[in-house]
Amino acid sequence: MSVTQQYLLDSYRAQRLGEPVPPAPGTHDRRTAGELREYRRFRAVLAGRPAHGRVRTALARWLRGRPRPVC
Repeated sequence: MSVTQQYLLDSYRAQRLGEPVPPAPGTHDRRTAGELREYRRFRAVLAGRPAHGRVRTALARWLRGRPRPVC
């Protein structure tokens, strides 16, 4: 069963039972992604690591270690 089919089934059941309709799939994706990013930054601070720029720093370190291609 796809997400859309499940949503339609849940909406139908809610309507029949007089309950509020559940939110549509994808409604809170942006907010959830932001909360996840904030949680990961918080965990980094608790662990004593920098809270931002970790991916860029790791990528730069990885690129410095690779030999340059000869053109």
